[in-house]
Amino acid sequence: MDDQDAPTRLAQKFATILPYLNERQRRLLLGAEARALGRGGITQVAQAAGVSRPTIHKALRELSTTDPPTERIRQVGGGRKKTQARDLGLRADLERLVAPETRGDPLSPLRWTCKSTRQLARALQEQGHPLSEHLVRTLLHEADYSLQANAKTREGRRHPDRDAQFHYINSQVTAFLARGLPVISVDAKKKELVGNFKNQGQEWQPQGTPEQVQVHDFPDKKLGKAIPYGVYDLGRNSRWVTVGQDHDTASFAVSSIRRWWAGMGQAVYPQADRLLICADGGGSNGYRVRLWKVELQHLANETGLLVTVCHFPAGTSKWNKIEHRLFAYISMNWRGRPLVSHEVIVELIGATTNQTGLRVYAEQDTGRYPTKVKVSEAALAAVQIRPHAFHGE
Repeated sequence: MDDQDAPTRLAQKFATILPYLNERQRRLLLGAEARALGRGGITQVAQAAGVSRPTIHKALRELSTTDPPTERIRQVGGGRKKTQARDLGLRADLERLVAPETRGDPLSPLRWTCKSTRQLARALQEQGHPLSEHLVRTLLHEADYSLQANAKTREGRRHPDRDAQFHYINSQVTAFLARGLPVISVDAKKKELVGNFKNQGQEWQPQGTPEQVQVHDFPDKKLGKAIPYGVYDLGRNSRWVTVGQDHDTASFAVSSIRRWWAGMGQAVYPQADRLLICADGGGSNGYRVRLWKVELQHLANETGLLVTVCHFPAGTSKWNKIEHRLFAYISMNWRGRPLVSHEVIVELIGATTNQTGLRVYAEQDTGRYPTKVKVSEAALAAVQIRPHAFHGE
């Protein structure tokens, strides 16, 4: 073959193999080829591959070095700089937008109530920072920010004897349990809409076939609401729930306790002459509710029990045992299930279990419990109340 065909063959060789190599590999191949050709090889290779002569010279320098091979294509620091590296004021301006002290500031460019990455990106663009919401999300993560909900930790004013009150309640509970006497924790769960309404949570369904429920949560006048009132027996770790359908009044609360005693408590505590009730300080069983005291007197008269009541300090209802030992499991059991009737609610509560042997007895209360029942001074005076020595008020 004529040597005049050599440039053509070299160009064909490069056209065949170079598309399969990365930038650095192509450069090194061209440098190796130029070095093999000897004098004039740089010019020949540059013309055949369509690259500049400085590229071939750079390749020859790289081939002459003793450094080990590397996967890096460009030198350290090469390529386009990141936005946050070029825009030195970006991080500071972003921090000012999301800082806690600016969240509630009405003069802040963004109110904390609408602080999405898109809103942040728009506000930063208005300040002269060209960036996307994706970069805002990246910068927030790098600054240890994350999406967080409100945390209920502040209890407001705290009574100076709050801890002492808990110690007193604990001593009462311990003393009753030591004597084999019943100790119950009581409370009303939040009212539930009855009907084909959305219930929070999810349950397994065939894909694409969710349970169809009403769009609007307007109460059904015929079905009304369900009022679960729970009784948790601390000594025997048993649960009872009465599902009412009228009003959460003191009469309903005591009626639920009465039902528990008649249906469960009396059988397991046949020798008991006393009953300790632990309850929240407010609601239908609150310490200020006159009707609660009158109804408890009726219960004591009917059962022959000496009833002792310990109310938790204000703002401490989350320490009520029934919240964690009963209501939490009920909510998990019926999540994602429309509560279409009172009967369904009773069945779902009764079917509540866990791996440690939780069992719940539930029944429906169809009674009527009117609100705004007035308790006269004479009726209140007939209640045989003996205050506790510690905070008996």
